[in-house]
Amino acid sequence: MVIYLDNAATSWPKPDCVREAMVHYMTDVGASPGRSGHRLAVEAERIRFRARETLAELFGLTDPMRIIFTANATTALNVVIRGLLTPGAHAVVTSMEHNAVMRTLRALEPTGVSVSVVQCHSDGTLDPDSIDGHIRPQTRLIISIHASNACGTMMPIREIGAKARQRGIPFLVDAAQTSGCQPIDFRKDNIDLLTFTGHKALLGPAGTGGLAIGDQFDIRVLPTLICGGTGSKSEQLVHPDFLPDKYEAGTPNIVGIAGLSAGVGYVLDRGVESIREHERALTRRLIDGLHRVERVRVFGTQDANRQTAAVSFRIDGWTPSSVAHALDERFEIMCRPGLHCTPQAHRTLGTFPEGTVRLAAGVFTTDRQIDDAIEAVTTLARAEPSTKG
Repeated sequence: MVIYLDNAATSWPKPDCVREAMVHYMTDVGASPGRSGHRLAVEAERIRFRARETLAELFGLTDPMRIIFTANATTALNVVIRGLLTPGAHAVVTSMEHNAVMRTLRALEPTGVSVSVVQCHSDGTLDPDSIDGHIRPQTRLIISIHASNACGTMMPIREIGAKARQRGIPFLVDAAQTSGCQPIDFRKDNIDLLTFTGHKALLGPAGTGGLAIGDQFDIRVLPTLICGGTGSKSEQLVHPDFLPDKYEAGTPNIVGIAGLSAGVGYVLDRGVESIREHERALTRRLIDGLHRVERVRVFGTQDANRQTAAVSFRIDGWTPSSVAHALDERFEIMCRPGLHCTPQAHRTLGTFPEGTVRLAAGVFTTDRQIDDAIEAVTTLARAEPSTKG
């Protein structure tokens, strides 16, 4: 039986309610929201609005219309980064950022945008005071991942957000790894803008995600990235300037949004704190087990209280890809090796260029599965080194 420990990439399995919601839309609704006035279009809009409501509740927002749906977190990040950083602007980021942030920033540098990367410690942690020396009069955006997808290390977003707020600089949080499995509160965490993806801990399907906009953030400073049909103000040839239409152009992935809404509903019913505690116990169990295996090195904080369920390790003498191949072929354990689309983070961890093997438990992972994974790694660590990948 397959043991799925790749939840940091995509969560699986999904709750039954996600499939049921998507099937309901495909078989009983089928229409596009905001594009017609008949009952099926109205029902489609109800599904979309319910999704906004559940996400607003999850993030502590009072206005559901400040939830913007995009294809994924990467699209949402581009909306913010490309919108706020014009020629001459400066951005501050951490050295643990995903390529969705770093590649977008690097693409803007030839236009006159400058970027300061705040170096994190070798376990991925960040001293929030280290942000101070990188802020300039031209700083227009501070960005931080909420938790590293490479090793799970949590960033001090509340403290970073407080520094940004004191200076009137928008603070953007990439919460792809934490939405649904870590408590998030816009007000308490001093967040202005947050990007999320639906296919990870929110338990929804791929192709869903979005941007959450804080109640205090002035949308006039963030221009529209993509223009087109919205179903509103169709008599005008300029794109609407109100939420959520300002950032939602084109027919939405409503079947995906239906599934996402059900996934978020499952998270709310079970409770984020309950999910966090479940994953924390599994993470502690996995780290403790790997520590007992000779020739295995674990990266990151190695503290379940300071990271997500993503645990990265290496076996001396083995390449990460050969370990992952052996875990799949010999033990039916699904994981992810390599750089995890975040080379900057692996440089910080000292694991570049080969990267690590990442095991990531999820809401449906069991103690037995973690124990089986530890046993499998132990077996490989005792065997002759392999370079097969």
